[in-house]
Amino acid sequence: MDNNQEVKSTSESHEHHHEGQHATHHSAEHHEAEHHNAAHEAASHSEANKKRIKVNLKVTIVVACVIVLGALLFVYKGLFIAAVVNGSPISRLAVIQQLESTSGKSTLENIIVEKLIKDEAKKQKIVVSNDEINSEVSNVEKQITSQGGTLAQALASQNMTMDTLRDQILVEKELEGLLADKIQVTDADVATYIKDNKVKIPAGQEDTYKAQISQQLKQQKLSGVVNDYISSLRSKANISYFVNY
Repeated sequence: MDNNQEVKSTSESHEHHHEGQHATHHSAEHHEAEHHNAAHEAASHSEANKKRIKVNLKVTIVVACVIVLGALLFVYKGLFIAAVVNGSPISRLAVIQQLESTSGKSTLENIIVEKLIKDEAKKQKIVVSNDEINSEVSNVEKQITSQGGTLAQALASQNMTMDTLRDQILVEKELEGLLADKIQVTDADVATYIKDNKVKIPAGQEDTYKAQISQQLKQQKLSGVVNDYISSLRSKANISYFVNY
């Protein structure tokens, strides 16, 4: 009888032990599942935050670009708008198109000729110094002053700047250097001009008058040969037109 009770007690003890192990294992699996779910939710939340940050960053960049573009357009509106009439803007493109339709061809040809002269002067190693340009600017100013005007007024009336004048003088001097052997003026040429035209020179101004006459004769000779010379430069150059005026 006692042996049977002992066996039964041992059997019950084993059953309780197995049930305890099963409960413990189930509890561990439950905790592990909860931990996994929590980690998954945290990962999902983190990914959502990253996406939200990216979207907000893109919006911020777009807004910043719009603000910067607006500021640039306001500050440099003169680059795009020439005038505003009764609230309606006139674009610089419209002005350029009008100018091109009226004088585009002649302007382009002048630019091409200047380019040909500068390239040839560089090739022939003809250098015009600042002193030469300054001297010519001074001569121009003296001529204008003698007529009761000012250089600034003359430039404004021609829609020119000092830089434009200096560049024109540079090209003229380079052209004179290229054609130096064909436009030389001698003292005999000056004397013949004074005699043939019966020029009366005031006492004490002989050098000034002779210098002016020499320059005038040089310009006349230059005018006589420049067209043929430019034609020869054009014939040797590779010029491609992409706009028809």
